[in-house]
Amino acid sequence: MPYSKIEELPQDIKDRLPQHAQQIFVAAFNAAKSDGMIENDALEVAWNSVHNEFEPDSEGNWHRKPEDPAIHHKAVMSGGN
Repeated sequence: MPYSKIEELPQDIKDRLPQHAQQIFVAAFNAAKSDGMIENDALEVAWNSVHNEFEPDSEGNWHRKPEDPAIHHKAVMSGGN
């Protein structure tokens, strides 16, 4: 079942993730469900989406990953003719 707001997330997810990560989780889960995925697959998509920007520390608290300037400031070069 899609979530209409982050407050509808299970309590264990709300306890583990910061608010922005919860928003990512809901958006990814809902998108996967609307694409016809079963719930377990949609949950996997949602967690993978959270993992793209956040990571858990040794105590299980989730924090935004540090930015990698080499990735975010790469010049795009085309090989065109």
